[in-house]
Amino acid sequence: MFFIRNMLDRIPGIEEAQAHCDIPWKIYDPGPALIAAVSVVRMMDILHEIAAKVDADPVSRHNTMSRNIAMKEIEAEKVKSEIRVIWGDYFKAPQIEKYPEIHDLAHRIMMVGSACKQDVHRADGEKLVELVNRFAEIFWATKDIETVRRPCPYPPSIEVVYPVL
Repeated sequence: MFFIRNMLDRIPGIEEAQAHCDIPWKIYDPGPALIAAVSVVRMMDILHEIAAKVDADPVSRHNTMSRNIAMKEIEAEKVKSEIRVIWGDYFKAPQIEKYPEIHDLAHRIMMVGSACKQDVHRADGEKLVELVNRFAEIFWATKDIETVRRPCPYPPSIEVVYPVL
């Protein structure tokens, strides 16, 4: 089957078809976006630590830098994707009326997420976490669930929003 599919893919004029299912399962949680935002800060910290090591093997150092840069990019994009889905699929008129800041907040998350991909300024990473924290507070408030801010139990040990369940 794989061979046949590959042969069909080579026929000129036939474009590859892709599908995506947007079934409203009603399972939304800003937790993955928060973990990804914290991961961005952690990758930035690691990159600065690696850059400070002057006696490291150059090839090993370059390898570690490249891998961490790639992960920082992936995690920043994950933040943007998770927020886009919740903002676009979950937030409807009743939630937007109660929290009209949500549109601007989602847009700022996109902008700061892009800034985190472009550079390694820890302040941008911290800002991303703070914006996602606010998004999480609003999200849980729309479900009448209380939240609490606590330092995450792993590096970089910055405050994140947790639902009180």
